[in-house]
Amino acid sequence: MTYTLVRKQTLDDGYPDLVNSYTYHIWCRTTDRAALGRRVYRGSARGTLEFLRPSFNEPWDPGPPTADLFEPAPVHPHTNPREFVPTPEPTGSLPPVIASVTVLGEFDYRVTRIAEEGNSTHVSLQPRRDPDRNRLRELYVDRKTLELQQVVATDKLYDEDSGRHVYAMLFTIDLGWMNSMPIVTHIHGTPTYQQDADYLGRDATVDYDFKDITFPTSLPEWYFDPRSYAQNAGNAPQ
Repeated sequence: MTYTLVRKQTLDDGYPDLVNSYTYHIWCRTTDRAALGRRVYRGSARGTLEFLRPSFNEPWDPGPPTADLFEPAPVHPHTNPREFVPTPEPTGSLPPVIASVTVLGEFDYRVTRIAEEGNSTHVSLQPRRDPDRNRLRELYVDRKTLELQQVVATDKLYDEDSGRHVYAMLFTIDLGWMNSMPIVTHIHGTPTYQQDADYLGRDATVDYDFKDITFPTSLPEWYFDPRSYAQNAGNAPQ
């Protein structure tokens, strides 16, 4: 899929954070979230080719807009794709299996409240375990079709400009419908106060808009191989 990501951030005093506000056009392979990105400037200017791997709850911009919002955050953050260094695969035989256990009826969340609000059903959730990974807190679904309309989830904002601080956030995610699937259209993030910790600011916000979403039948393979970017610079998409 391809899409345009518009990121706007405000500072604690409510003024625009121009350094961390920008626009990218992204060509994404949804099977593994490998993506080609180009910064969009005013007019027809475009930035250099960048290899990306958009995902939630990681130290880069969220996405893609077809991401599985019910997927837990990763146990360990993935390496920044801009700093990726391959490591050798492990060798040797696997340890023997001593026993295996199957658990039935175990869920990640407990429903704490269900309310009918207009044409929506509002479901409040509480994680049973791993609240940092099981990020969902509120769901809004269509009363008749049960289609997702809005999701409230925890997330993290990685601020590299202030010493690589990590701020706890609450993301309100709006969804639309396209090609018979839910599509993330807008995300509004606000910081969560943590006592005795570095604090981004009570009035700081971050917003993401997903625009120009398309589903091409195919994309060139070199888009997802950063080693091929230099030799294909003349064929770079706009």
